[in-house]
Amino acid sequence: MAAADPARPRRAASRAADGGRQERPPSRRRSTPSRAKKVDAASAMSSAAGQLAKLLGRPPESVSSLKPTESGWEAQVEVVELERIPDTTSVLASYKVALDEEGALISFERTRRYNRGMIDRPT
Repeated sequence: MAAADPARPRRAASRAADGGRQERPPSRRRSTPSRAKKVDAASAMSSAAGQLAKLLGRPPESVSSLKPTESGWEAQVEVVELERIPDTTSVLASYKVALDEEGALISFERTRRYNRGMIDRPT
């Protein structure tokens, strides 16, 4: 007798052998692509600030911009990096934070450092 080929599908047992019952193969549900829950602007803003705070270990001062992108959201988050007295001489940093559609942080980078009292002037 030849050895069974593991790649060859097995035949179902005859009805007589299993008492007239035939087992059904497990039902296969069509897998629908899971749709990611897209977050709204307020949730994205909160998520960007919260997740960056966890990574940096410093609370965010503010979120200065938020815009939707093709892959989710992009935010600018301001963080106090060095507290000084008087407060206007404290050093802040601006971070660009990228979030996916679900609000999870994908990346971040510091784009700028400045003193709190510094005013942007047009060039």
